[in-house]
Amino acid sequence: MKNFVEELKWRGMIHDMTPSTENFLTKNSTSGYIGFDPTADSLHIGNLVQIMTLVHFQNCGHKPIILVGGATGMIGDPSGKSKERKFLNIDTIKENQKKIRTQFERFLNFSGDNAASIVNNNTWFENFDLLSFLRKVGKHISINYMMSKDSVKNRLETGISYTEFTYQLIQGYDFYWLWKNKDVKIQFGGSDQWGNILTGNELIRRIDSGESYALTTPLITKCDGGKFGKTEDGNVWLDSTKTSPYKFYQFWINTSDEDAKKFIKIFSLKEKKEIESLIQQHEIEPHKRVLQ
Repeated sequence: MKNFVEELKWRGMIHDMTPSTENFLTKNSTSGYIGFDPTADSLHIGNLVQIMTLVHFQNCGHKPIILVGGATGMIGDPSGKSKERKFLNIDTIKENQKKIRTQFERFLNFSGDNAASIVNNNTWFENFDLLSFLRKVGKHISINYMMSKDSVKNRLETGISYTEFTYQLIQGYDFYWLWKNKDVKIQFGGSDQWGNILTGNELIRRIDSGESYALTTPLITKCDGGKFGKTEDGNVWLDSTKTSPYKFYQFWINTSDEDAKKFIKIFSLKEKKEIESLIQQHEIEPHKRVLQ
């Protein structure tokens, strides 16, 4: 069985991880999760980095869990945002959830010993009243700790609502709940999620003296500094009714040579030797665009 951390390392897919993560994953088959808030009715290729993380996790013998944020989607994550998100209504969130669930089935195996599964955090937040949440969760995390997170610090000048300020507690409790009830030992996410994920690690440690782990991937940008997955028309979606197969193909075929060398490691399942061979071919005959 492949070593998950080694696989991500050579693909350039690790930004941060907590101490002992590699050692733990080498010695244990475990469950890990990533959260996706249903803020749209489709995932886009920015999400594909996280989906590929789960694909590699499963291929290395571990069990991937997808958290679709029915509860967190009602609030909005301030990470990486310069202003408050607009609230979505409950019906829209439910419809978005249904649509993105089907997209995961194209990437992950939902049967077998390490079958992927999907959970919805509304399951445990639906009947969680405010006072109980403050007593059970809020008392364990200080304001100083919360204020130190980049997702909060970056918004202090422009303003951040109490709603978005508390998002990290809610995501932290997600991790605690999954650790407690589903034996989930690790959470993944983009590098902008590092602070939120560590809040979960902290809750697990403070409430139950438990051990848990975290691993984040780099935020993907293009070599010109532009945001990955964006075109003049907006996001490149995984839904063919939102981004046509032609436009989807064009996005990749128009990728710069430098970006293609990086992206083929992240967005394909080709092995290291084959990718090295393709890069070598590409450098000899770049006009053939074999990487793209």
